[in-house]
Amino acid sequence: MTAAHSWYLVIAGYAIMLAWPVSTLALVSFALRYVASHRTALVSRSLERGDGTPQHFWIIVPALNEEVVVGNTVNAALALGGPGGTLARVLVVDDGSDDRTPEVLAAIDHPRLQVLRRDLPEARQGKGEALNAAYRYIAERTAEAGIDPERVVIGIIDGDGQGSRNILLEVSRMMRDTRIGAVQVQVRIRNRDKLLGAVQDLEFGAIVNACQSLRDTIDTVGLGGNGQFTRLSALLALGDAPWSACLVEDLELGLRMHLDGVGIRYTARASVTQQAVVDLRRLTRQRTRWAQGNIQCVRYLRRLMAAKQITTTSLLEVMHYLISPWINAVVTVVLIVATAAATVGLLAGHPVPYLNTWSALAETGGIWFAVTFFPGFVWALVHRHRLRDESLRRLLTAAAAYPIFLLLGLIATYRAIGRQATGRQAWAKTERLAEEPLAPQSLQHALAA
Repeated sequence: MTAAHSWYLVIAGYAIMLAWPVSTLALVSFALRYVASHRTALVSRSLERGDGTPQHFWIIVPALNEEVVVGNTVNAALALGGPGGTLARVLVVDDGSDDRTPEVLAAIDHPRLQVLRRDLPEARQGKGEALNAAYRYIAERTAEAGIDPERVVIGIIDGDGQGSRNILLEVSRMMRDTRIGAVQVQVRIRNRDKLLGAVQDLEFGAIVNACQSLRDTIDTVGLGGNGQFTRLSALLALGDAPWSACLVEDLELGLRMHLDGVGIRYTARASVTQQAVVDLRRLTRQRTRWAQGNIQCVRYLRRLMAAKQITTTSLLEVMHYLISPWINAVVTVVLIVATAAATVGLLAGHPVPYLNTWSALAETGGIWFAVTFFPGFVWALVHRHRLRDESLRRLLTAAAAYPIFLLLGLIATYRAIGRQATGRQAWAKTERLAEEPLAPQSLQHALAA
């Protein structure tokens, strides 16, 4: 290997390492400076396309063995109000629960609560099928009442979710634009007093928020499993089963809507809170499922590339979202192998050309260390600046743990590839943590959060 080739390798290695912090700073700059002005302009122009303000709201709560959390979730959902005092109807899909979930639901006596019980063998075929059953129920009731499906919005709040008090008002504000068929609200973590909870809130409250805000400006917003709101008319256009058996049925629904020309918007002015997974084994299992779902959605890239309504910028962002985890996994292996080879070469007295001294190896290690920890601390400052509901000390602690969190993501990526290659699709449900029942005062506080 020539000296010139060695320098090319060094330059390429540093470029790979520095790409992450540089892109982080660019995304932070965008999130802090551009989003507010864009959102104001977007909403101010929305009525130019007519007034599509929703008039009817349904909240679907998919429930499988949710006895420890579903009571709080349903009570919080029943308290949500929309424009003009409109109140949401809540439809819980009990997907074959064999714990006390049916008893908890039966104890909630409310005229706007309905429970759709699915028993085996129909039950437990995945969250997507449970949502489809609820959607068909709502579509039938809407048709029977003679209501325009354009004016009906279906929201998804998971069994451990609680929406902010203004969530229906904010969704309505976004959907005044008749072109908008779906809205995704911000997701936050409730049990962020735990370290893993704080790290996941850093992820959702700062990083995901910035990414979704960027996608909002180029019409590539992705739908999440919690806090997604869609017009019934947009779902009807997708047929009898809008949600699929994909392991990330929410991501796939968003891709199908983009292909159908449906506008999707993101808002951080309303939020839904959920529980963090605070067990490392269960967290890795959850992220493996998400990663495997991403693999399953890669098949949509060909259709997206052929779709005339998808701009080049939008396509590149979707490709980045779907493919970047696998690129990161490969690059990490390459960097580890290159560093290991350099270390072995120095120990054996045969240094590799690109790291031929211990000082060069130490310098590279120092840069790698700084690059690994730098983005987390930047996002901690963004979180503190934007949300101001966590102490700087806790956020910095979460930032210090963030690289370990990313390592779990890499492990999940490799596991997902293995599972997809071997055809494994079955998943155990994520366990919930018990919570105290919400008293009326606590309920109002939770909804205002």
